[in-house]
Amino acid sequence: MSFDLILPFLRPIADLIQDPDISEIMVNGSGLIFVERHGQLEEVTDVHVDERNLIVAVKNIARALGDDVSEQQPILDSRLPDGSRVAAILPPCSVGGTTLTIRKFQTRFFTAEELVRIGTMTPEVLDQVRTAINQHRNILISGGTSTGKTTLLNALAAFLPTGHRVIVIEDTAELQLDQRNLVRLEARRAQVDLPAVTIRDLLRATLRLRPDRILVGEVRGGEAFDLLQALNTGHSGSLSTIHANSASQALARLASCVVQSAVELPYQAVRYQIADAIDLVLHLGRHDGKRVVEELLKVGRYDSPRDGYESVVLFRSTGIAPDTSEAPEGDRASDISGVIPSVAGRVDGGAVGVADAVTGG
Repeated sequence: MSFDLILPFLRPIADLIQDPDISEIMVNGSGLIFVERHGQLEEVTDVHVDERNLIVAVKNIARALGDDVSEQQPILDSRLPDGSRVAAILPPCSVGGTTLTIRKFQTRFFTAEELVRIGTMTPEVLDQVRTAINQHRNILISGGTSTGKTTLLNALAAFLPTGHRVIVIEDTAELQLDQRNLVRLEARRAQVDLPAVTIRDLLRATLRLRPDRILVGEVRGGEAFDLLQALNTGHSGSLSTIHANSASQALARLASCVVQSAVELPYQAVRYQIADAIDLVLHLGRHDGKRVVEELLKVGRYDSPRDGYESVVLFRSTGIAPDTSEAPEGDRASDISGVIPSVAGRVDGGAVGVADAVTGG
């Protein structure tokens, strides 16, 4: 078991690490300990870790995982063999004491039907997204940290046709797919005697592996440019995730990632490419510890004079305020709750209803 590598150094919190109901353990520099249990943060008041022992533990963990942490290199970001993440920051960068976070690898993923049953998304949203996958639409899943992006991506990937060749690119292998013709690629951090292999490197190589569908675990940087090139040159029907605060802001974040590619493209050209490449944005959020789909956005064409996408809000969860940061004047959805029964915007100059928005009818 992967935790066997670190448990000898973290005896005071060993029970927390081994508790299957706890997904994340956080030791703050102040000495306070918090855990995430069933999506809810809670403080652990009956456990204490001595600062001196914690520093020794972090250094031993780094050594056991083939990394190094010290005053010269005070930040640790390591992975256990099962994919669980161990992150730590030493003083003085961590004010007051050492900060340690252990995020467990998720071993059990929900199916799309189970996500509907527990309230993560509605049956109507699932039907629309499933139709979009079957029609080779490109889908971007957005959300903040720990909102369930990977879980949703894994669930939706089950709808990919069985006869398709699927290539999965991840920073750390997490997705659990049941495709027969499946190629899994994993990035590698730079090591003492080995260069880094980035998501961008793997994405470029993927185009020579004859993919039918490309799944990128998360878009974080310059690989966004290569992804857009792939999506706009015949590799449709792909899925990926990105960190963002709303569906419309996910498009802005994707544009920012393209800029990091160091490829000098005009701002408007980037936005045009995004409009051509991305068909749907599915945004997740957290409410009282529960992960829910907040928005489903159909991306329309980019309107240069108004610097916005003519998009259609297909779904907005009740109580979520509309984000107008990316919508042009006159095309912004009004106060919408649930599945929209009528037109919420305009695409390509024509009115689009909910059914037609996904099917292209």
